[in-house]
Amino acid sequence: MATPKILLVDDVKLLLELEKSFLKHSAVRILTATNGKEALEVIRRERPDLVYMDLNMPVMDGRDCCAAIKADPLLRSIPVIMVTTAGSASDEQRCRDAGCDDYLTKPIDRRLFLDKGRRYAPDIDRREPRVACMTEVAIVGAGSLDSAASSDISLGGLYLATDRNPSSDKEVRIAFTLPGTSTRIEAKGRVAWMNTDQERKKPRLPIGFGLEFTEIDTDAIKAIRYYVDKQRTGG
Repeated sequence: MATPKILLVDDVKLLLELEKSFLKHSAVRILTATNGKEALEVIRRERPDLVYMDLNMPVMDGRDCCAAIKADPLLRSIPVIMVTTAGSASDEQRCRDAGCDDYLTKPIDRRLFLDKGRRYAPDIDRREPRVACMTEVAIVGAGSLDSAASSDISLGGLYLATDRNPSSDKEVRIAFTLPGTSTRIEAKGRVAWMNTDQERKKPRLPIGFGLEFTEIDTDAIKAIRYYVDKQRTGG
């Protein structure tokens, strides 16, 4: 799986370094730009999964850059989180007018920075490695959805490919067998995020949802850890 790319755009080096520090535990590739013109060049070349962009910058400001992104059919699906001055209603309106997906205010709160980013790039602040895991997962508690195919797994959860998504935060029971083994895993989980036709948070993945384990026994965790380590090392 390709490493997600996050673009940070700000003309103040100190703020770029601060935002980079927020992402130090994230399994992502960090790109930077110091103005809107430079950001557009990076976006067209790299196609990042998410952009954090300051509103007020020289050469081309964040509003004009965001508007250009959202006007381009090839780029408009890239989520943009604008960063603006706290308490400035006019700045917030400029962000909305530009078509941004969300915005943050300064001083930037680390938790809010990560929480908002995770809505669009679920790999943000993910501490556990994730590997491919193609297996059928039985589901109880998700209405008409009684099974789905998984595409990847970590110690924290797995991704399920389906066009019948349950509601966000829905608690479900799941059961599946790790590929290439006879190990049966049973757990409780929570729908942490969704990848829908209307909102493709992670375009590289099929339509579906990310499931976070909320209750899983020690033996199951050990089995998943062994499977993940084996996949990562090619053993």
